[in-house]
Amino acid sequence: MGDDTDRANGDASVTGRPRVPERVEIYDTTLRDGTQGAGVSFSLADKLRIADHLDALGVEYIEGGYPLSNPKDQSFFAEAAKRDLAHARVCAFGMTRRKGVDASEDPGMRALVDSRAPVITIVGKSWPLHVDQVLRVSRDENLAMVRDSVAYCARQSHVKEVLFDAEHFFDGYRADPAYARAVLEAAEAGGASCLVLCDTNGGSLPASVAAITEEVRAAVGEGVRLGIHPHNDSGLAVANALAAVEAGCTQVQGTVNGIGERCGNVDLTTVIANLRLKMGVPCLGDGDDALRRLTETSRLVYELANMNPQPNQPFVGSAAFAHKGGMHVHAVQRVAESYEHVQPERIGNERQILVSELSGASNIAATLGKKHGIGDDKALQKQLLERVQELENQGYQFEAAQASFELLLHELTDGRPRYWSLDHYRCVILKRDEDEPVTEAIVKLWVGDDLEHRVAEGDGPVNALDAAIRKCLEGRYPQLEHLHLRDYKVRVVNPTAESAAKVRVIAQFSVLGEDGEHASNRDFATVGVSGNIVDASWQCIADAFAYHLIESSAARWPPSRAPAAEQPAGQ
Repeated sequence: MGDDTDRANGDASVTGRPRVPERVEIYDTTLRDGTQGAGVSFSLADKLRIADHLDALGVEYIEGGYPLSNPKDQSFFAEAAKRDLAHARVCAFGMTRRKGVDASEDPGMRALVDSRAPVITIVGKSWPLHVDQVLRVSRDENLAMVRDSVAYCARQSHVKEVLFDAEHFFDGYRADPAYARAVLEAAEAGGASCLVLCDTNGGSLPASVAAITEEVRAAVGEGVRLGIHPHNDSGLAVANALAAVEAGCTQVQGTVNGIGERCGNVDLTTVIANLRLKMGVPCLGDGDDALRRLTETSRLVYELANMNPQPNQPFVGSAAFAHKGGMHVHAVQRVAESYEHVQPERIGNERQILVSELSGASNIAATLGKKHGIGDDKALQKQLLERVQELENQGYQFEAAQASFELLLHELTDGRPRYWSLDHYRCVILKRDEDEPVTEAIVKLWVGDDLEHRVAEGDGPVNALDAAIRKCLEGRYPQLEHLHLRDYKVRVVNPTAESAAKVRVIAQFSVLGEDGEHASNRDFATVGVSGNIVDASWQCIADAFAYHLIESSAARWPPSRAPAAEQPAGQ
């Protein structure tokens, strides 16, 4: 990837900006600023798990929270102190002392010190609007609050360094440059080791961030560390962070996946990838191992935050290296960089070849050619593509349901085993006035020469059908106990039909190992379409069970003399 680095450095010299720094520190505030995002909440166990992962990633600073705000944050610092972190220092975050109160007497200051965190980050006002109208203190008193708070923390023997976050710095600088600089000087006089310029409202443009950062860099001198803390309200947080680095900042503060209040913070996964792969700036741990952990770190935080991953997220999203158009697939199979700006493996991601009505034969060959040996069978590729186009016209979607797509190939080659055939199923829902509804599923399957007739209750029809079909098959196929429904999505295909519309169900399944651990590389999805949501769900479950048995090396299927074969995928 040296070409990317050379181009970036060349561009920096052409613009006249200083060349990028020799190294950039990563300061993660996922556990504090990230939790201010709507719907985001981490348990203490979640926060400790993320902290361990961030340390393994190689970040320099992990901001754990505000010790005075809640008991969970207090507990985090106590537990974090027991951990032997290899790379990161834990930071406690807090505000300046209150007006008219000595720092040593301020409860917030004492809570920061009592956290025993080796690093303390103080946030203070640098915009006269906030000083005059929000804090309602004199501007001189605000400077004293900044200086006294930093100095009090810096005097503590266990505190290794104090960082200062200049809140609303860019708005403040545009309003009164002299006062904004005075706030930084007060923090430096108090002993701050890094001055962090915050675009708190997230409304700045990269050119403005770069120009102001360059002026500050010149004013404070080369011996003072500068950081950048941008928010994403204008969708420019990453651009602003990189512009600030080019202008002299050596620390970037942000969150994994950009979670945070309003439109979020800067996404550190995108910043790190650009710094390392585009600008050639060292960050995180040495070597490429840390960089390869970016994607798994992103997905861990999404999982613990109970958020859906963003498929089109740069670098780490599941669709970041997904190719759908036939011309694109044909090109990327020959020369990967023709449609990929970096190698997906470098950040722990992977290439995906999607199949849809927009696909060409090259998509089919790339997706199934190696696994099923059809790379040279042009006739079969064409037949499969035509079948996909026909079914997608009916509402199916195979780009998110690889398992159902592979089952289509088995159908076309008469290679789909008949593990069972359906006699019938039915679902009964009982709802009394004040009670929760109870669903009962009745399933009758032919399994070889045996007719299995089972009944199961569940929280809903999907749960009840899943339980009933398992009862029918568990004696013959015990490997099904490792298969579990992980996610379930429903979308109306033709909304103009209102309540009579068809629905498309996509079900995500995971396969647990013998140790009960989940391995994401074994996940797969199936799709079902019907005017009946229960039948669409049945298609997903039946396809998932069949696919898992085919993929399982222990799977064996009995000869069937059942009166009717199970319907093929998509029928």
